[in-house]
Amino acid sequence: MRKNKLLQLFMPLAVVVLLLGGCSTTNSRSVKSAGDPVASQTKANKKTQSAISSLDSELTEKRKEITDLKAKLAKTQPAASESSTSAAATTASDLANLDYTGQQEIIVNKNNPAFTDADLSTAKGAWATYSDLDGQNRVTDANALLNKSLMPTAKREPLTWNPTGWHNKKTAHGWLYNRSHLIGYQLTGENNNPKNLMTGTQTLNTPLMLAHEMDIAYYLKQSTSHYVRYEVKPIFRGNELVAR
Repeated sequence: MRKNKLLQLFMPLAVVVLLLGGCSTTNSRSVKSAGDPVASQTKANKKTQSAISSLDSELTEKRKEITDLKAKLAKTQPAASESSTSAAATTASDLANLDYTGQQEIIVNKNNPAFTDADLSTAKGAWATYSDLDGQNRVTDANALLNKSLMPTAKREPLTWNPTGWHNKKTAHGWLYNRSHLIGYQLTGENNNPKNLMTGTQTLNTPLMLAHEMDIAYYLKQSTSHYVRYEVKPIFRGNELVAR
């Protein structure tokens, strides 16, 4: 009888313990399940923040590029305006009447040299011609279809020919005048040719003319199939002996 009472007492206790154990397991799973969305959201937030940082960096770089381009545009606009104004002078007489205003280069004829198809033909290969001196012994015109085949291999000899207007003077910055080739020696090998030499200021000869000649020489050296149609025509005002 006593044994039966003890069994009856333990059975409810066991049920209570089992119920409590079940509750404990259920609560643990519930907490774990509740934690997964938070972890996922945290991971997603970090990814979003990383993307935002990357876009911010790209935006900063683009803004800098825009600022640099605006600054470059601001510098080139005045020069373009000056060039377009000066380019109105297209004939020899128009150019001869221009006075120096601090700008050493201008665009002529909207940068269209007006060469014909015959002028540009490479059928006969490279060539160079130099027009006769005028009545005052001034150079008149030099034309060429430049190619690597015309470029000299020998070292240039000293210049001995004095072109018209040659009265030199040395200044603090060097010689005032240079003997200037219409077509540079490195392009055709013509050196002491009276038809290819004129009196030019030092800044005309170098760096201005030399810079263009170096660009052309570099292009020609890249391939024997490269050609450049080239013409140089000095402009004189009236009977002046030094070209404008």
